[in-house]
Amino acid sequence: MQHRGLENRRVKNPETARRILAAAENIFAERGLAGARTDAIADAAHANKALLYYYFGSKEKLHRAVVEHLLRQVQETVQASAATSIGSPRERLLAFAAAYFDFLAVHPNYPRLIQRTWMHSGGLLDWIVKTYFRPFLARLCGLIEDGIAAGEFRRVDAMQTAFTIVSLTGSYFATAPLMSRVFRHDVLRPAALGKRRQAMLDFIEHGLFRGEARSR
Repeated sequence: MQHRGLENRRVKNPETARRILAAAENIFAERGLAGARTDAIADAAHANKALLYYYFGSKEKLHRAVVEHLLRQVQETVQASAATSIGSPRERLLAFAAAYFDFLAVHPNYPRLIQRTWMHSGGLLDWIVKTYFRPFLARLCGLIEDGIAAGEFRRVDAMQTAFTIVSLTGSYFATAPLMSRVFRHDVLRPAALGKRRQAMLDFIEHGLFRGEARSR
């Protein structure tokens, strides 16, 4: 799918533009906007630096394109989860949490990239909060409130619980480079991700669901 930021330009080679986005995602997540070099991004993308400026205009606009590209995918993942999830609040919340985890498993740069963005990009952060973060948390809080109303969840503060679920998931990927060294194995390898996914869902179930709503 062509990135929206490229729609107003004639893209001669969409694959090159996608490679630039992918390379920029890795480098911005590692070094931040200030530390990233366009030469390094172009080299990693195996692209001429002139094409980086042709497609994206500047390093700052490329950074925004990378962030927006990931946030749109998060939004689409949540919407897809809501569209396909039917049944009890318990089932819908677990589907939401699993979909978010699976997105991060495919895009492990996302938490670090967002952390670096909110530390150094005030104007962009305001837009991100309004366009993506508030709707995301509102949907999650709504699921939790539905479960409380249905008697499936304990009576909890929906906002605090939503924050716990997001933090429980995102922190694993944000700290993956450190934790891989602590545990002496790659915590992002498929087997480790599978165990973490199950542990995360189990924690939500036993921390939030009433006994009769838990899986048998």
